[in-house]
Amino acid sequence: MESCLKPADHGDSSAPGENEYPSGFPQSICDDVPQQKYLCSNCNNVLNEARQTLCGHRYCLACVNWLVRNNNKLVCKKCKEEDPSSESETSILTSDNLFNDAAINKEILELKVHCANQGCSWRSILKEFEEHQGQCEYALIPCNIGCGQMVLRKALACHLENACPNNMSACPACSRLMSLSEQQKHSCQSLQEKKVTKSDKKQKKYQLPGSKRKESCVFSEVGCTFKGIMEKVRVHENSSHVSHLQLLLQAARTGSSDLPAPASCKENMATDEQLPQVRETLSGLRLHGDMGLSEGERGLLETDGGECSAAHSLLCEDQQTILLDLERQIDTLQQRVQISENIISVLNREVEKTQLGVEALERENQSSQYLIHHLEIKVAEQEERLTRKDTVINSLKQSLTAHLEVSYDGTFIWRLSDLNSKMKEAISGHGNRPNLYSPAFYTSRYGFKVCMRLYLNGDGLGKGTHISLFFVIMKGEYDSLLSWPFKHKVTFFLLDQNHREHVIDAFRPDLTSSSFQRPVSDMNVASGCPLFFPLSKLNSPKHAYCKDNTIFIKCVVDTSS
Repeated sequence: MESCLKPADHGDSSAPGENEYPSGFPQSICDDVPQQKYLCSNCNNVLNEARQTLCGHRYCLACVNWLVRNNNKLVCKKCKEEDPSSESETSILTSDNLFNDAAINKEILELKVHCANQGCSWRSILKEFEEHQGQCEYALIPCNIGCGQMVLRKALACHLENACPNNMSACPACSRLMSLSEQQKHSCQSLQEKKVTKSDKKQKKYQLPGSKRKESCVFSEVGCTFKGIMEKVRVHENSSHVSHLQLLLQAARTGSSDLPAPASCKENMATDEQLPQVRETLSGLRLHGDMGLSEGERGLLETDGGECSAAHSLLCEDQQTILLDLERQIDTLQQRVQISENIISVLNREVEKTQLGVEALERENQSSQYLIHHLEIKVAEQEERLTRKDTVINSLKQSLTAHLEVSYDGTFIWRLSDLNSKMKEAISGHGNRPNLYSPAFYTSRYGFKVCMRLYLNGDGLGKGTHISLFFVIMKGEYDSLLSWPFKHKVTFFLLDQNHREHVIDAFRPDLTSSSFQRPVSDMNVASGCPLFFPLSKLNSPKHAYCKDNTIFIKCVVDTSS
């Protein structure tokens, strides 16, 4: 039965609607025993819209929302079971540390299940289970007009027709409460039903559906001239109550002189004193004609049977037939009103159910917004980490390049490209680098660490006229093993790329100068050739010292001397 499928209530204030599961799906609907990873840590049912926590456990969406909403800093139940003393940040349940577990949800929706309603043979996968429950003919559902009874969905129509106490209506004649099927079989022995005459059968004959011949209004005998097909005559009769009452009133006023009284009425003929009373009654009917024919005619029926020929005229067979027909129409309208009220009641419940669904969607949307915000923070953190990694990678690339360019034999060739741009910066003085340092190189594998320092616009005596080139001793890894001061000959070359005439300058270290002592900082004071090469000869057409905006400077340290 459907009711046994619903999981235990967890205290949520909103009750589940028909065939809805506020938490997980019951294990009993699965063809095979579900694995532990498919079960909710709270309700122990198959996960419904699984959410995973930072501690790695899974909950149904409805379960964890209820827990978070009704508890402050609640520790994950599974974490408590595994280690009662554990209360780490990851085991605290909050809306920020819940994530949609799409992978496990996909696996769960493919589980093979069956319908647990008695008599139903449906089998499929869990993805289609809730849709089936919404239309299973063997599901127990509450009566949709609120009588409180639970009935099979396929038996709901029969229940409403025969057994629902909220679908009863009263007989207009005897006031007995009956169901729709009982009303169709009901034969009331009231006065009105006994007075159905041959004229009623005649009226039914010309009211057969589909008839196209013109008919006269039933009030034609009292002066109504309307004629038309049956449908139009019906409309006319239902909308012309006031005019028909006026015709009846005129007929009543003239009836005593024009119509012969029947033998059964002669002894009850109205006297002169009774005639004003009859006229007053008919006048009241005329004033209240807009309230409906049945009310006026009932007033006429209550008039004393001995009130002259006017009463005789109104109580004839045709008028009785009209009264009975109108009463039947009223009964039909009352039944329609009752059915409409039942439909409105059902629609109201559907609206309430839809509102609950909208509220649930809003809560889910809010949860999704929290998750999106949390993920955005995570993405920003990852982007920051990537930026730091890029910086480290660039630094490693530079270090690797420097190591690849390192020389360990005391000879180093320095290639300077984009010379014009570097020269402009040196001349203007606006550049960040008024001088340039070459990559470091070594006099031997474990020798002195040195580099060159270049002033393209000159320095000291060569400022503005010459290229100044200096030699720098740097603090190295093996300085403690070397002999100090530095005393090896240093030779500079500006290479002619046409291989004709290189510019060469050399010097020997001044052993008393601090520039050649063991370094105490990263590098010593530079020493060398302030007048290394005249700027005026740099672009000489005879030589190719600068070619393709590039120059080559070579340094040789003679370690043999």
